[in-house]
Amino acid sequence: MDLKTLCEAQGLSGREEKIRRMALDACVKAFGQSAVTLDGLGSVIARRKGANSAKPTVMLAAHMDEVGLMVISATEEGLLRFRAIGGVDARVLVSKRVRVGYEAEGKPSLPGVIGALAIHLQTAEDRKTVLPIEQLYIDIGAKDKAEAERLAPAGTLVTFDTPYTPFGDGCVLAKAFDDRVGVYNLLRLLDAPYDGDLVFAFTSQEEAGCRGAVSAGYSVQPDIALILECTSANDLGETPEALQVCRVGQGVCVSFMDNASIGDAELYRALLATGEAQGIPHQIKQFVSGGNDAGSIQRSGAGSRTLALSVPCRNIHSPACVCSVRDIDSQEALTRAYLQSL
Repeated sequence: MDLKTLCEAQGLSGREEKIRRMALDACVKAFGQSAVTLDGLGSVIARRKGANSAKPTVMLAAHMDEVGLMVISATEEGLLRFRAIGGVDARVLVSKRVRVGYEAEGKPSLPGVIGALAIHLQTAEDRKTVLPIEQLYIDIGAKDKAEAERLAPAGTLVTFDTPYTPFGDGCVLAKAFDDRVGVYNLLRLLDAPYDGDLVFAFTSQEEAGCRGAVSAGYSVQPDIALILECTSANDLGETPEALQVCRVGQGVCVSFMDNASIGDAELYRALLATGEAQGIPHQIKQFVSGGNDAGSIQRSGAGSRTLALSVPCRNIHSPACVCSVRDIDSQEALTRAYLQSL
């Protein structure tokens, strides 16, 4: 499965079925139907039995869902009001193209654009502040409220409409790098060299509170869990070095701590040592921020040793995420090398 297909597919929290089907088909093909299950929250759990039962059970996890929007009502003029699903910054939304509804057989999604009160009509005070989501709307060209409600009733999901685009020196632009990058690398790692039990968890609803990770961690109860994620780089412009999380193009980011978990110290040292020994591009997360499935998996059941390996991403949780192919490849390479060293 290529990264372009994964990124351009729709898969908001709670509606990950398109990504789930891709992951499910790939895992069944690799391990057989009996090795793959779906839990109650829609996470895909694929178990590859190892020859050496004395080795620790390792879980590799990545979440399938992306941030986006949901229609909540329509105005008399036929414009759609909406709310965010996941952490979406209102500043990135105005004038962005979106797809309203899910593509399905015989039922295409609708093109739309997010708008706001024209700048010519805004007051001086309006222009000093970020317009909240409550003052934005989606235009789908409906003539009135009745047509808007027929085409996009309350509860309709909305995804960003951004094609996967390579550009610059090894960079790529797309929506949903968080965390289709991790899903992509999990699929590449299905043949990873490890003779202990290896579990692949494609989790649901991370952007809505890491919900799928709770059930996945509880059912698997791994000894070790590596979470393949994206993280905000915050390396643009004149951002002070002390506030930069990591830098795009300098390799996968090894995290010792975030707002949801503290990485296992032994795993942290081992991954850094593996990267050094194998010459795999990597960097240390410089600023404690964010959170991901590691926090939920770490605390599930009897607990497990966890560590997050994240690909640096500019403009994360936006229609225009930017990553480096070099960083994406280094996430897969470091994970593979560590498994081989166990």
